[in-house]
Amino acid sequence: MTYAERLQKRIDDCESCLCVGIDPRPEKHNSIEAIQEFCEQVIEQTEKYAAAYKPNIAYFEALGVPGYRLIEHLIEKMKETDVPIILDAKRGDIGTTQEHYAKGYFENWDVDAVTLSPYMGYDSVEPFLPYEGKGIYLLGVTSNAGADDLETHKLASGRMVFELVGDMAERAEPGSVGLVLGLTNASADVLKRIPDVPLLIPGLGAQGGDLDSLSGEERKAPCVINVSRGILYAEDEYTFKERAKDYAYRIADIS
Repeated sequence: MTYAERLQKRIDDCESCLCVGIDPRPEKHNSIEAIQEFCEQVIEQTEKYAAAYKPNIAYFEALGVPGYRLIEHLIEKMKETDVPIILDAKRGDIGTTQEHYAKGYFENWDVDAVTLSPYMGYDSVEPFLPYEGKGIYLLGVTSNAGADDLETHKLASGRMVFELVGDMAERAEPGSVGLVLGLTNASADVLKRIPDVPLLIPGLGAQGGDLDSLSGEERKAPCVINVSRGILYAEDEYTFKERAKDYAYRIADIS
C-alpha cells in the first residue's frame, strides 16, 4: 500500500480531511510534564476526527533532550491510533546527511510521512524514496508572505518556481510524494499549476486561510487540511474534541 492509499483509507474511515497539528508552545506550560499531558489529551480527544497528526519537530527541539524524548513518546501514542503521522521537519540537505534524516524518521521513529525542503534539488529528496509505503511532502507554496520571494517567483518561461517542485513530485513513484500548499496562498492560478499529488494544506484557523479557495477543486490524490493553534490554543470554552469536530465539518462542507 502506498502512502497515498493509506492516507485515503484513513480519510474514508474517519470521514474527515482534518490534519491535527501537534505544536505545543512551551511558554504556555509550566513543565515538560504538563506539555506531555496536554499533547496526550489532544491526541486522545481528536483521534475520531483526525485524518492525520502533524507534530512539528521545532517545538520539541526547543526543549532540548527532554523534548526529543517527549516527541518519541508522543509518536508511540499516535501509533496506538489508526491515524497516519506526518512529521513536520522541513529538512533539506544532500548525501549522507539526508540519508541519516531518512533513517531517523522512517526507521527509528517510523512516521508515515515527513515534510522536506526541496531547494537543494532532487538528489536531496532521493534518500527518502526507497522507504516503501512512506510519504514525503515537498514545500510547494507555503502560507507565509515570503512565499513571493522564491516559491511564486515567475521564471522567464512563464512558469513559477513551485512548478519545478511539482515536477519533482511527479518524478517519484506515484503516491509517495506530495506538496505543501498554504491555504492563504491557494489561489485558482496556483491550484491549476499544481499536479494531482497528495497535498498537505496548512493555514486554516489562526493563520486566516479561506476554505472557499479550495471549493470546486476535483483532485484524485488525498488532501489534508492542517489546523494547529485553532485546536490547541483557541480562546474559547470548547474542548479539543469539539474544536476538531467543528473544523472537520467545516472542511467537509467545501467538498
